[in-house]
Amino acid sequence: METDDAFESAVHRHDAQVAELGLPIWVGSEPTFTDREAQTPAWLHAALGDDKELRARALLGTLSRLMPGALVLRSVGRLYPGEKLPRWNLGLLRRRDGEPLWSGPPDPLLAAEPGPAGPPDIAAFASALSEAFASQHWATECTAGAPERDADKGDADKGDADQEGADKAGADDAPAWTVTATADADAEPLQFVLRTYEDEAEPNADHSACVAIELPEIAHVDRFLAALPCIEHAARACGLPALVWTGATPPVDATLELTTVTPDPAVIEINSAPSRNCAEFLWRSQQVYAAAAAHGLSPYRLYFNGQVADSGGAGQLTFGGPTPEASPFVSNLQLLPRLVRFFNRHPALSYRFAHDFVGGSGQSVRADERGTGAFDDLVLALALLERKTVAEPELLWRSLASFLCDAVGNSHRAEINIEKLWNPYLPGRGRLGLVEFRGLRMQHTPQRATAIACLLRAVIALLATRPYALPLIDWGRELHDRFALPFYLQADMDTVLAELDAAGLGLEAPIQAVLRHDAFRFLGQVDLPFGTLELWRGLEFWPLVGDAASPEQSGSSRFVDASTTRIEIRWRPPSTDSAGTLDTGHWQDWALSVDGVTLPLRPERDSRGDLKVFGVRYASFAPRSGLHPVLGSQAPLTLTLGHADHGVQYTVTLHEWRPDGEAYAGLPADLQEAGERRAGRIAVVARERAEQAPADESGSEVRLASPGLTAYSLDRRYR
Repeated sequence: METDDAFESAVHRHDAQVAELGLPIWVGSEPTFTDREAQTPAWLHAALGDDKELRARALLGTLSRLMPGALVLRSVGRLYPGEKLPRWNLGLLRRRDGEPLWSGPPDPLLAAEPGPAGPPDIAAFASALSEAFASQHWATECTAGAPERDADKGDADKGDADQEGADKAGADDAPAWTVTATADADAEPLQFVLRTYEDEAEPNADHSACVAIELPEIAHVDRFLAALPCIEHAARACGLPALVWTGATPPVDATLELTTVTPDPAVIEINSAPSRNCAEFLWRSQQVYAAAAAHGLSPYRLYFNGQVADSGGAGQLTFGGPTPEASPFVSNLQLLPRLVRFFNRHPALSYRFAHDFVGGSGQSVRADERGTGAFDDLVLALALLERKTVAEPELLWRSLASFLCDAVGNSHRAEINIEKLWNPYLPGRGRLGLVEFRGLRMQHTPQRATAIACLLRAVIALLATRPYALPLIDWGRELHDRFALPFYLQADMDTVLAELDAAGLGLEAPIQAVLRHDAFRFLGQVDLPFGTLELWRGLEFWPLVGDAASPEQSGSSRFVDASTTRIEIRWRPPSTDSAGTLDTGHWQDWALSVDGVTLPLRPERDSRGDLKVFGVRYASFAPRSGLHPVLGSQAPLTLTLGHADHGVQYTVTLHEWRPDGEAYAGLPADLQEAGERRAGRIAVVARERAEQAPADESGSEVRLASPGLTAYSLDRRYR
C-alpha cells in the first residue's frame, strides 16, 4: 500500500493542485533515528556518548555519496544547559540544481586512501590561498596565528553555541595561519583560519593529520560561492589529499541547501534540507530512511511486550518558502491566525499522528491547553487580528508568540512553533518565515511522513486562499476525553479530509489510506459468536512530576508520570467468519462491564458499519515517583461481557506482559512479531454468569454512582 506507484502518483497530483494556486509552500523535516537494540545511555536518554558520533559520520558518508559534489561541514553544534561542551554538528552543503558545489579534496570521511604521513604544511597552504584570492582581485593578508573570536555566550541558554572556532576535535593550540580576504572596498573582510586537524574518533584509524579550514561568518551566498574556487585552487596546488571544513555554517538560499546530522537525547537527528514540494520531500525521505537503515538505525522502537514507540526524538515538519519574504506565512499575514483557528476546531491534527508526550505538560502544547485565562486572551488576540490590518510580520509574531507556547512561555514546546517566523529576539535565525509543527511522532516509513506533509500542506493551501473566521471552541474536558480515543480522532480527520476535498484540495485514496493506517495503536481483537471486541491504545496526557522527583535537575528533560494507560474498546457485530448459529442474542444486547460498572458504550458508525465505543483508564504500573504514590498498579485490565438471558459470561483480560508471566525471548524481531505479541497479551475465558445485583424495595436495580465515569471513559483509578 505504501510503496506502490499509486502513492507517488497521488503525491505528484497533490503538488500540481498546490502549484495551480501559485503558492510556494516548502516543507522541511527533522527525522530522528535510534539503535532500537541498544541499551546504552546514548540510545536511551543521553545526547552524546557510545558510538553515536561514529554512526552519524558513517550515515553522513552514505548521504554524501547520494549527493555528489556536496561539501561536508563540521561545525560547532548547540550548547544546552547542563552540558559541558557543544554538541557536534555534521553537515552536507550542496547546490539545489544538482551541479557540483565542491570538487576539491574531500573530507577524510570520504577520502578513498589515507593521506601521506607527517603533518601538513599549513604555511604553504596559507600562502597558496592568499595568492588564489589575490588572482581574483581580492585584497589579501596572510599572517601566522589565529585571531581571537568573540564567542556569544549569552545565547547558550537558548541552546545556541558560538558557531565560530575550530571543530572540537581540532586542537585550539595547534599551529595556525590566517588568510584575510576582502572582495572589495564595501565588503567585510573574511578571515579564514587554517589549522592541522587530528581526530582520534575518525572511523579510518589509519588516517593521518590533514588541513582544516575554519570558515568565518559570511553574510551572503554569492560571497561564499566566490570564495570557493579560490580555496579549491589553493588546495589542489598544494596537493592536499583531504580538507576538513569547520567554523561558521555558510548561508543558504534558493541556490544552496544544507542537511545536518546532529545528536539529540536517544537519537541521531537529521535536519533535512527543505523541499519545494512533496514529491521532492518523498525522494529526500526515502534517501534518509534508507541511509539510516544501512547503518542499523531505526525510526521506531519495539518493546518486549510488542508495544511500538517512535524513535524517541519525534518527527517535526516545518513549512515556509524559498525566501523568508516568500513564505506563505509572511506574504499572507492572515494565514497563521486562520491556522490557529483550524487546529483548535480539529484536534485530530494535534493528536492523530502525535508522539506520546501530548497535553498541557507535553512537548507540543496546543494553544487552548494553557488554561481558561490564556484561552480567553487567545480569543481576543484573534479577534483583534481579524479586525485590524496587520502589515508587518513582526507585529503578527508579537501578537501570537505569547499564546503559541507552553504554560511557562517556552515556544519550543508549542504545537505550532513560530520562534523562527519573524522573531526579533533570535539573531540570525529568527526571521526565516518558518512555522514548525511539533505534534508529530517519528513516522516509521517515508511514505507516512510524506502523507502527513501532504495533509498539512493542503491545509495551509486551503487557509491561504480562503477566509476562515469560525470561532474557537472551548472544548473543556472533552478535549482530553473524547479526543483521547483513536475512533474520534479518525472521525475528526475524516471531516478535515472532506473539507479539503470540497475546496478542490482533496488528497487521493492512496494518501488517505496511509493517513488512516493506525496499526500500532491496535492491540488485538476477540471474535465471539455474538460480536467482535477490539482493543486500541488511546492517548494519555501525562502530568509533570514535581520537584521532589527532580531536585536541582539540569538539562532540557522533564519527569512525567506515565503510569496511566487509556484503552479504547470497540464492540461490533460478529464478523461473517465468527458468527455462530446459537441463539446468543443481538450483539447490542450484550453488556460490557469493568469492576462491576456497566460501561455506557456510545453507539457510533464508521466505514465498516455500526459499533459501540468507550474508553477505560487505569494505572498500568506503579512508578518509582508518581503523582499518586498511594495508588498501586491496576494491571491487568479485565472486561466482562454478559447478557441478561444467557448463563455464560466472557472475561477478556488485557495483560501488560505475557499472560503466563514468562519472559520474552528478546525484543521483537520486526513489526509483525510486535503485533503478534500485542495480540498474545489478550486472554478470553468463558464462565458461568455471576449473580444479578440485588434489587431495592421498589424492585429497581441498585445503581451506585460511579466516580471517574465521564461521557467517553471510565477511570478505574477511582475504584
